[in-house]
Amino acid sequence: MGFLNLTVKKFMAKKTTHFGYKTVPEESKASHVASVFDSVAKNYDMMNDLMSGGIHRLWKHITVETSRVKSGHKVLDVAGGSGDLSAKFAKRVGNDGHVVLADINQSMLEVGRDRLIDKGFIQNISYVLADAQELPFQDDSFDIVSIGFGLRNVTDKDCALSSMRRVLKPGGKLVILEFSKPYSDIISKLYDEYSFKIIPKLGKLVAGDEDSYKYLAESIRMHPDQETLKQLVENAGLVNVEYINMSGGVAAVHMGVKP
Repeated sequence: MGFLNLTVKKFMAKKTTHFGYKTVPEESKASHVASVFDSVAKNYDMMNDLMSGGIHRLWKHITVETSRVKSGHKVLDVAGGSGDLSAKFAKRVGNDGHVVLADINQSMLEVGRDRLIDKGFIQNISYVLADAQELPFQDDSFDIVSIGFGLRNVTDKDCALSSMRRVLKPGGKLVILEFSKPYSDIISKLYDEYSFKIIPKLGKLVAGDEDSYKYLAESIRMHPDQETLKQLVENAGLVNVEYINMSGGVAAVHMGVKP
């Protein structure tokens, strides 16, 4: 009976987290997310353009501008996916700098690598399969660490933020681009209608995958709002933390500096 009670308590104590609106064991979330991105990898860029009307490109431009990246800098692009941010950073750092595109998903990493090589980025970008929660780099390695539309998919955000802080050089900047919370009720209602009624249908029509795009819409709603994320970044030990709302708060760029 004692053994049975111990087993029941252990089972009941199992940690859970969200996968969209579903509740799943913490240890299984990464595999669920991997399945989504394995599915969407080939159509990722096209779907981004369709879903956002191309405005994601402006958001990424603003993200790079706010990073204050300079020639010669070393940049880590976490959850770099198809390489949009990495390409922009690589142009800024030049041949004297370097960009590491890191992603936990092999399919996305391969799409990003092939895309950037086709665009002529050969010398100053490298590619690493890596988990944001356990970045395989030495302390104080990078002038800038960015993560674009990836933090909401991480199981333990506190762990990932601490990991990104660790690999930043003192004085280095963390830049987070992520979907956020619209600050207008009207925008919020229109955004919900679009996210849950149009985006999954686009996913089904263009990518043959309605469920993955339903998850992506749900994951945005489960992500912390601007002020909550600001507090998480401060809790990770970064200072001068601030954020910029874009498109009515549909997306936001958060920034923090390693002291």
